[in-house]
Amino acid sequence: MRAALFQMTSGVDPAANAAAIVEMVKRAKGEGADILFTPEMAGCLDSNRKRATQNLRNEADDVVLATVRDAAAREGLWVHIGSLPLKDERADWRWANRSFLIDDSGDIRARYDKIHLFDVDLATGESWRESSVYGPGEQVVVADTPWGRMGFSICYDMRFPDLYRALTNAGATILLAPAAFTVPTGQAHWHVLLRARAIEAGCYVIATGQVGRHEDGRVTYGHSVVIDPWGEVLLDMGETAGMALAEIDLSRIGDVRGRVPAIANRRVMPKDVTVS
Repeated sequence: MRAALFQMTSGVDPAANAAAIVEMVKRAKGEGADILFTPEMAGCLDSNRKRATQNLRNEADDVVLATVRDAAAREGLWVHIGSLPLKDERADWRWANRSFLIDDSGDIRARYDKIHLFDVDLATGESWRESSVYGPGEQVVVADTPWGRMGFSICYDMRFPDLYRALTNAGATILLAPAAFTVPTGQAHWHVLLRARAIEAGCYVIATGQVGRHEDGRVTYGHSVVIDPWGEVLLDMGETAGMALAEIDLSRIGDVRGRVPAIANRRVMPKDVTVS
């Protein structure tokens, strides 16, 4: 599989972000990619809720989703939209942070709503309360593709290995982790967490990130990566926006799992814990 990763500096205008993705769909196809991956919040990254409310739509009316689906069909390319912020999708009024897998006919093959929400206070003074705006997803999602079964996660999810245990128990061999990581947490934890997710299950990990200073003032870490099942980093895009390609050897999964059969050796953990 030839994967194209689009490391974005998404702004507050969905139409502009959609145009940037469409350009990369065309470029990725021209460079022989099978599938293009984008980051979390690819369609709109805006911490100004009042302004974002004016720009966001529900899934049926979202300009980014519609535009990218058309481009995928026109170019004959699969596209994973890391996530789009969507409103009017939930009964509790909160927005959805939703990934989409689009095939080369423009059809939506899978949707995933982010389960774990980023509610933290960082030592730098940054404070985030994602749950005040977004509601959590409730479903673990895998999808079959021509290159194997993909398992879905978004950003903060990567800190919760139980999710990846469920994904790999369901047969996932390629784990997706689009993100908009902060710089302090990225510097400390990005690579080690993603490598651990690959190693513990003998899977590929594809993690496409936002990068740089955004229109709303936030700064994101970048370093979009492809990691093989042995934990080796095959691609690291650093801190520059743009597109890069990675060749993924799917036979590597069986080789690694044959050497370290971690999934086959898994045990169901007892519910009770003995305290001595």
